Amino acid sequence: MKKLTVPRFFMTVLMVLAGLTLFSCNDNDGPDIPPVKMEELPGNYKGKLIIVQGTIKREGIKEFKVKKDTISFAEFPIGEIVKTVVKDPAKAENAMKSLGKVKYDIKYAAVINTANNVIELTLAPKTMELQIPVDGVNKKTVVEFVSKQKGYYVGMDRTLRYALTADKITVDGTVVTPYEVIDYNFPFCIKN
Repeated sequence: MKKLTVPRFFMTVLMVLAGLTLFSCNDNDGPDIPPVKMEELPGNYKGKLIIVQGTIKREGIKEFKVKKDTISFAEFPIGEIVKTVVKDPAKAENAMKSLGKVKYDIKYAAVINTANNVIELTLAPKTMELQIPVDGVNKKTVVEFVSKQKGYYVGMDRTLRYALTADKITVDGTVVTPYEVIDYNFPFCIKN
């Protein structure tokens, strides 16, 4: 049996320790991201809004508040809705000025998905009722919104993402036809 010399012994110990260190590093593949908590969701948000109706696309920045079970807009973007009801561009602009800021709330239910470190939001948008003034007469306009997919508060980057669709518009009891749905996409929203 061959004896280990002192330098060889230290070299062997160093190799074993290095191997153990490398082996233990494999358990942690990335940065330590804390699990998402329901308390993180409420707050004031600002985010990108992409509105698409047919081939027309408009982008902007929108602010809103998230409460325990509601997303609240102090000023919901109604331009595409009004232009769908009022075809004349000048009259549509006047109608939007007369309407002013339109408040709108979206109810939601939230659950934590721990496997993906997200809060999933199931949106339950309500109908929006507007009295759109045209030629001295108010047109009772009812907009039915739907949510075709879940919203997400992403734990990794602390952003909120969701979408809803103005699926049908009724004016004075008559469904607008033909009608191209209006999609409101919020792909990236952060807390103010």
